[in-house]
Amino acid sequence: MKGHTYVSRPVDDNGYVQWSDEENKTWSVLVERQSNVIKGKACDAFYEGLALLNFPTDRIPQIPDINRILNSITGWGVEPVPAIIQPKEFFTLLANKRFPAATFIRVPEEIDYIQEPDIFHEVYGHTPLLTNQSYADFMEKFGTLALQADPKDRARLFRLFWFTIEFGLLTTPDGLRAYGGGILSSIGETQFCVSGEPVVQPFDVLTVLRTPYRIDIIQPLYFAINDFSDLFSILEQDILGLLERSKTLGNNEPLYPPADKKAS
Repeated sequence: MKGHTYVSRPVDDNGYVQWSDEENKTWSVLVERQSNVIKGKACDAFYEGLALLNFPTDRIPQIPDINRILNSITGWGVEPVPAIIQPKEFFTLLANKRFPAATFIRVPEEIDYIQEPDIFHEVYGHTPLLTNQSYADFMEKFGTLALQADPKDRARLFRLFWFTIEFGLLTTPDGLRAYGGGILSSIGETQFCVSGEPVVQPFDVLTVLRTPYRIDIIQPLYFAINDFSDLFSILEQDILGLLERSKTLGNNEPLYPPADKKAS
């Protein structure tokens, strides 16, 4: 069944969006619910970022307000975009310390899951960690690297982003903790990722580049780093050389059920 068709809200000359009462209510429900779910599952840096950004709970935060804080800490900001942008534009924004966020929020009927990243996913899931310098530096350097890659290889290269920024786990003395925005903005993914059910492997660049994924299921496989400084060391490797090697070796056997044209 086809889901709701989303259209981004216009942004005024000052960068503000006129959100409806229903949209603000959806944000409030999502924030309250997710704040309870992430307890004992999110990494410390995520909590620290939430405290710094201090999102309102009764309305969707406005991008200029977020940007004032992010810019003062790491020099980053959020860029309002339509629902879908091209890969080159996405990577260019990252390389310029701008994180794209579509200005729409899911409808109540799809509150548990939508495939398209909405403003709850982008703002609640990702921006708290943009207050962490290592995370922010990785994002910037990844964008620069992706622009250097052959466009036909960018989908494979994006696996590095998928298994870190979107669905990354952190190994801590207290156990596994989530830092990926795709996890921390999803009630189901947050609960599942540390349940002991999925496969969790140490992060290895070549392995990740050979690992396909699907966007429409709970992830059966996660990769864990030990510290956010590991993110920066990832990109100190010969990524483009490893990318070529991963193409020669081919993909690893996926852990998810087959689905035509759903793997990336």
